[in-house]
Amino acid sequence: MNQFGQLKYLIKRNTKLYFKDKLTFFLSLITPLILVVLFLTFLCSVYEQTLISAIPQGFTISQNIIDAFTGSWLFSSIIAVSCVTVAFCSNMMVTDKITKNVLDFNVTPTKRSTISVSYAISNFITTCIVCFIVLLVSLIYLAIVGWYMSLVDILMICLNIVLSVLMGTLIASFVSLFISSQGGLSAVSTLVSSMYGFVCGAYMPISSFGEGMQNFVCFIPGTYSTILFRKYYMNGVLNEMSKTLPQQVIDGIKGGFDYNFSFFGNDVATWVMFLIVVLVVALFFTLFVVFSNMQNKKLYSKK
Repeated sequence: MNQFGQLKYLIKRNTKLYFKDKLTFFLSLITPLILVVLFLTFLCSVYEQTLISAIPQGFTISQNIIDAFTGSWLFSSIIAVSCVTVAFCSNMMVTDKITKNVLDFNVTPTKRSTISVSYAISNFITTCIVCFIVLLVSLIYLAIVGWYMSLVDILMICLNIVLSVLMGTLIASFVSLFISSQGGLSAVSTLVSSMYGFVCGAYMPISSFGEGMQNFVCFIPGTYSTILFRKYYMNGVLNEMSKTLPQQVIDGIKGGFDYNFSFFGNDVATWVMFLIVVLVVALFFTLFVVFSNMQNKKLYSKK
């Protein structure tokens, strides 16, 4: 079997193992599930009241618009978080280290680089599957409560999913190079799952943070992918609201719900956000390749 055939087999093997392991699959969805529970029990009413309080007296918006707005916020948060947290939990590299399966691979003619790449690609595939399922669920939900999205919005969300998952996958793959124990895996997965939703503004608007925290999240790459999801999920419903509400009110809602984002007072353009995500992808791709090759050389030098 040539290297391409081996790579294809390993990708298929890693992907199957992830979905076969029910516990791992469930743990990777912990943060998105927490968001859903918070939304149903608490956040939905909070977002509705915040939105209604921003509307001046004499103006009204329909319940469909309110539901579509809060739903867009919810699902943009879930997808933004899933692109990273699922990538960290679905990486089979550390699992194979823990179970010593990687030792079996080392005695085969398969190149170590092929094995490393297979982990990253299968991680990308599994995370994309989960995120696109969430996208499908969100589209069904919004079609029921109030549909204001355009085809362009959906396509841009798909593009951002691919880029964000690629970013999350490469970061997770790079970090996994240095983890070889169950304790380390659990610690990293727990830290990412519990903290990422806060620092990227998924649980509450970044505008509600203190000044110091707002400045800090400017340097978190996931913040920009989250804002991009906000823009394309909320674009249609905000345009619909602008037909009955003053532009000043719309601008206030955009600022309060993270439709717009500023870097130390300077507004960040949409294309700049995409560029930041692409540059982070390129950075961690380079780091993953370099450090993976370094580890492979050390391994072969010991033989």
